[in-house]
Amino acid sequence: MDISIWGEYVWVFLILIVLEGVLSADNAVVMAVIVKKLPHEQQRKALFYGLVGAFVFRLIAMLIISYLVNFWEIQAIGAMYLLYLAMKHIWDKRKGKDKGEKEEKTAKPTSFWGTVARVELTDIAFALDSMLAAAALVVTLPALGTYEIGGMNAGQFTVMFLGGLAGLIVIRFAATQVVKLLERYPTLETAAFLIVGWVGVKMAVLTLANPQVGILPESFPSSAGWEITFWAVMIILGLGGYIIARKKEKQKG
Repeated sequence: MDISIWGEYVWVFLILIVLEGVLSADNAVVMAVIVKKLPHEQQRKALFYGLVGAFVFRLIAMLIISYLVNFWEIQAIGAMYLLYLAMKHIWDKRKGKDKGEKEEKTAKPTSFWGTVARVELTDIAFALDSMLAAAALVVTLPALGTYEIGGMNAGQFTVMFLGGLAGLIVIRFAATQVVKLLERYPTLETAAFLIVGWVGVKMAVLTLANPQVGILPESFPSSAGWEITFWAVMIILGLGGYIIARKKEKQKG
């Protein structure tokens, strides 16, 4: 077999790893926020079990990706859920100032398996854009062999599958690092929830630009203006929260 074909496959695989990493950066932040309320020794387990479930979903979704493209409702639900998380955190913070520490003592413990389910649902909501982008990329590859998996050449499907698997590994370790950062700087949590809300806005934009909804132009989510705006706000929220958290830490010290 022509070595240039293998070269193409390796190149696309590396692109998919980078693509998954970039598209999953906000996913890692959301997952870190979700598992943070669990006891420290359960956080890694929740991420692991949640992503195992997400892996199973991704495998099934890849086989029926042409069908999933019509599910703009999944993105809409994901957007509402993330915005709810952000608003609930801000509301709880304001209530906490009035009620003091009493609310902390009477708060119900976070369910481990409930958290695992939330991690899985979060990845499902986020995975659609990366899987669709990956599918669009691998179909440009030359066919490798004569076998097919689902409606795709086996070689193309394998590259897409391995790229998605690499993306989950990236999410797993990125989320762990975010959790550690939130533990070191507790006041950074509000900034993290603001980022979660902003990601919810991103998913709302994707929903509104879906051809079946048609409120925004279909090309808007991938336009340079929106991409620059989204990442600029992400960076501002992250850096701003980090700077404020450092200042508060110095004041306490």
